This record gives sequence, structure tokens and C-alpha cells, in this order.
Amino acid sequence: MIRAVLNTTHNTDENIVYLVENAEKFNNIVSEKKISFKSLSNKLKDKEDAHFVNDLSNQIFYGVLNEDLEKCRRLGSKAQKSFSGENLNISIKFDGNEEKVLAFLEGFLMSTYDFRKYFSEEKKSKIGQLTLISDLDAKKLEETQNTVEAALWTREMVNEPVSYLNAPKLAKEIEALFSNTSAKVEVFEKAKIESLKMGGLLAVNKGSIDPPTFTIIEYKPASPINSKPIVLVGKGVVYDTGGLSLKPTPNSMDLMKSDMGGAAMMCGTTAAVVKNNLPLHIITLIPATDNRPGGNAYAPGDVIKMYNGKTVEVLNTDAEGRMILADALSYGDKFEPMLVIDAATLTGAAIRAIGTYASCIMGNADEKYFDLLEESGKETFERTVKLPFWEEYGEEMKSKIADLKNIGGPYAGMISAGKFLEHFTTSPYIHIDIAGPSFTQSPKNYESYGGTGYGVRLLYNFLKKVANGKA
Repeated sequence: MIRAVLNTTHNTDENIVYLVENAEKFNNIVSEKKISFKSLSNKLKDKEDAHFVNDLSNQIFYGVLNEDLEKCRRLGSKAQKSFSGENLNISIKFDGNEEKVLAFLEGFLMSTYDFRKYFSEEKKSKIGQLTLISDLDAKKLEETQNTVEAALWTREMVNEPVSYLNAPKLAKEIEALFSNTSAKVEVFEKAKIESLKMGGLLAVNKGSIDPPTFTIIEYKPASPINSKPIVLVGKGVVYDTGGLSLKPTPNSMDLMKSDMGGAAMMCGTTAAVVKNNLPLHIITLIPATDNRPGGNAYAPGDVIKMYNGKTVEVLNTDAEGRMILADALSYGDKFEPMLVIDAATLTGAAIRAIGTYASCIMGNADEKYFDLLEESGKETFERTVKLPFWEEYGEEMKSKIADLKNIGGPYAGMISAGKFLEHFTTSPYIHIDIAGPSFTQSPKNYESYGGTGYGVRLLYNFLKKVANGKA
């Protein structure tokens, strides 16, 4: 990722972004920039937020910062896309609120990402150097860039095909992400998973030729504010055919490299926490496998004994994410967490209910956590919708031959899935279904095609609030 550096001066002949909170402030700038203030004012009338000039010797972007931080991010994206060329030196000079400028930078940096790994021709970088001409707080700048970098790592993992990113390779990528940090990473391989009797993870893996992994990341700073850890759990299904309950291909199986979006989100969030030194004890659990119909694949009608001893009747092998999450949630109980949060691309029902603009959140944790999470969603524009979590939804998950079945009825499947998972943790619990916003085929603003990196900025913002004593 391109990272901005702070400086106090710039070369007037280089490419530059001018940012102000009021278009009138351009009056002191434009005289030296080959455009009249009157002309610029006309360009910015009717609430237009930007104007771009390319006079061959340099490129200039004039932007008006909005009160809405999301509009500042989108302005940043617009600026990044306006510049053309390779290895450009671009400076950003602003007269405005620091928070708005950081939001602009967030959008600008998010827009630099493009998944080009598998093209035959290497893409040249548009930006050689990015400089902020200001006395901006260096720590806040570093925090913003670390968080964006974590979100872009999440995009990269979601975009990788299973031909590269099987479960063992995902574990290695996680180890690499946290190398040279204070976090500890431990990877359980198949023999260890078998010894722990993680029946859900092993059952889903039975159709695969690649072994499963179970990765544990622990970050415990010197003086964490939480005496009990926060446990994060991410669904790591690196590819999902549906198993014997085979998916149709168009707009379904062909996109299922993205089914480990929850794992990528939780690892990215943890990386942001670690790099920004939040004073929180965090333990992140990533169960990983692909779900295939080969070999001795688990089948509808099977009864699986889970890590916590409960039995599950399998009625649909395509409801596999909850099977591997269940074992991870139960394993998390050993840490006696203050709060457990899982994230998963879990159900089509979540997309049908609210579309791709937000995640579905639910659970039994204290309402104060849901309030903070929704507040963080509004601030980062990674929005959430809280759904009911009534006992009646759990009735649908009762089996006639086992403790539970792995699918419910035809309605509110995202909630009945959450109620299924609730059986596997005794700790305060939040479930986040990110099936809608984690992947896009129609990118806009600072998104790119494929993985969106959804949830990293949301959850980091939430955890920062917790670290600051707001919950």
C-alpha cells in the first residue's frame, strides 16, 4: 500500500490536491495555479465538491470537504481516480478539520487497491510518493494508514482463489501478517484438531484433499484494560461448493472463494489493533477448510458430535459455516471471555433481508455493545442492522434425532443460524453476518471489484471505543 508522509513544504510544479472546507478559501490559492477564482467558483457551484485541472506540467485537484465524513472519503476516492500517469509525486495540502482530512485520505488510499496479481502484465503504480503538507498529528496519520492497510490485506485474501489460498496457506498468510509484531500465532494442524475432537470442522473437511487448520492469534499488551479477553472468531471456508448439497454455479459457486471473508475480516481487525497498540487483550480464532463433495464427504442425514459434546443432525451440507464456527466458539469458552464476536459470510437470507449495504448483527450480549457497534457502523459507513434474537427462532433448530439440526425453516434463516451458534458459547455473544457487504461485483467509490474489506474499519472503531472505556 502507498503510505503518505508528512512534510511542511511542496514544489509548486508538482501534482497537488488542495482541500478546503469552504470554496471561498480557494481565493488565496488559485492566483498561482493558472485558473481564476471566478472560474473555479463557477466550477464548484451547485454543491459540486471538486474540480480537476490537467495543464500538462502538473495535475491539480481542488476539493471542498463536506461535514459528512463518508462524503470526504468519496472525495478522496474521486481525487485518486482523477490523476493519470505512473509514479506521480502527489502532495495534499489542506485548510480544514483534521478528522475530515483523515477521512479523505482513507478514501484516497482505499482507492489505490486493485487486484492485479494474475494479469500477465504487471501494473505500474500510479503514485510514486504521497505527501501531506501539514502539521497533522503523526500518530493519527499512522493509525489511519495502519487500519486501511489491514482492510486492504483483507481484500487481498478474499480475492485469492483456492488454487492458491487453501486452509494451510491461509494459516501461513496469517503467520506472515503478524510476523515481527507482539502478537503470537499458533496453528493447529489436522492431528491436533482430531485430538481435540472438533467434529464440525472435521466433518466439513471430509470431502477435501487439503487438511483443515485452526489458527489462534493472541495479542496481550502489557496493561490491557480488560481482565478477560475479547474473543474474535472468523469463518474460514476458503472455498464452498456446497458439498454434497451442491450449489448452482452462476452467481453462486463461482464466487465462493469469498466464503472466508469473516476470517479475513477478523485477522485484518486484529492486525489493526496490534499495529495501533490498542490496550486490549484479544484472542482471534480461525477455523479453516474448503467444503467439497469428494472423497468421504459428510452427507445430509449424518449426525456429528461437536467439540462441546452436542450432536448436530446435518440436513444440508451447504450450511457448513456454522459447523466450523460452532467448534471455534466452544473452544473460545476456555478463555472465559468478556465478549465473543464472530463474523461470517453465513447466509443468503441476510442478503435477501437487507441487501448488500450492511451486515446483520444479533446476539445476547449487553445492549451497550450493540449501540456502540451501530455507532461505529455509522462513523465508518460500514453499517449494521440489528435483528431480533428471540427464543422462538431457536425452536426451528431442534432436531428429532439429535440435539440440533444445522438448518431451520424457510424464513429468517440469518437469525435461526445465529441461534444455532448461540448453543456453542456460554459467553456474551455477538454474531455478524457479512454475506451482503463483503464482496462486490459492482464497485463504487473507494471499493474495488471483489473483496471490499468490509468490517475491519467497523470493528476496529468499535474496539477502540471499548478501549476508551465507552462500554
